[in-house]
Amino acid sequence: MKLGELEKLILGYLWQVESADVKQVHLHFEKTRGGSLNTIQSTLDRLYKKALLSRHKVGHAFQYQAKVERHELIGQLIKSVTNDFISEEDDNSLVTAFSSMTRECNQEQLLKLETLIEQQRLKLKQENR
Repeated sequence: MKLGELEKLILGYLWQVESADVKQVHLHFEKTRGGSLNTIQSTLDRLYKKALLSRHKVGHAFQYQAKVERHELIGQLIKSVTNDFISEEDDNSLVTAFSSMTRECNQEQLLKLETLIEQQRLKLKQENR
């Protein structure tokens, strides 16, 4: 999955405000980056079709909400990129890539990562019973 710059900005905005209609999103970005109401509407519709937003009608307008959490989307994007480069025979490349990314982590982030890995191990053990 690929996301354009405006799609990323809109997702970031919706993660902050939780829910907004087209006019609210347009008003927010009109001040910082410009763009027409139609451009914002098209971008919201693309994000909806990519299943990254949910929407429901309130009056005559749709209210949009992020359908995925930020960390879930990051995981989907990482998976999408790695699938392009890693074959079934080369499954160690992903682990190596994550290992190289941890060089930029501080002590607290590494401890959190260790905790998440341990939680995943426990989950896998329970599923294999």
